[in-house]
Amino acid sequence: MFKTGRAPAAYRRPMNTTHKTGDLLGIAAAHALPVVHSLPDDRLDARTPCAEYDVRALMNHVFHVVVQFQELAAKRNADFGGDTPDYLAQGADWRERFAAETEKLVAAWSEPGADEGLTGAMNMPARTVGAMVLLDLTVHAWDLARATGQDYGTPSGQEGAGDVVGVLREAVAGLGPTARSMGVLAEPVSVADDATEFERLLAETGRDPYWS
Repeated sequence: MFKTGRAPAAYRRPMNTTHKTGDLLGIAAAHALPVVHSLPDDRLDARTPCAEYDVRALMNHVFHVVVQFQELAAKRNADFGGDTPDYLAQGADWRERFAAETEKLVAAWSEPGADEGLTGAMNMPARTVGAMVLLDLTVHAWDLARATGQDYGTPSGQEGAGDVVGVLREAVAGLGPTARSMGVLAEPVSVADDATEFERLLAETGRDPYWS
């Protein structure tokens, strides 16, 4: 996540302008929230497909992203400095609080003009920034599901869900080389010829779609 200075050129290219970020986030949230709601307390220390995170740390990371990207939707600067807050230690109702914050995220990116112009300290196109939070909410929900033995509702069975995967594959294709050089994304992995579009997206982010 970039904090200061100006974004690299690859990050200054806007994403596909056909789809509204708020609509896509609404679809991603519909897949993510059941996973979060079903996270078992006794698996918070389980490892995840993100090698640097266990379930608790990854959940805190996603929680922080959801909160801070509301600010970016409103053209305010986000705060990713310092340690990530331990949202899960702030009360037993953290799952409900996450759902409420995710609803606020969708609403923020659905506001008129949220997809337009530049946002954040690095003056990145708002639509590119929206694609970043969409990627986190989509892929990390899959991470959490795999880590805790849950089925993840792959974005394909819901109207418009294929648009989420398409937009994210475009985003990863455009941002990937720079993101990998900065350690934001891992190197892509190989998949079978008959892999689904979602499995290809996971592989393009450096994940093994068959991780267990």
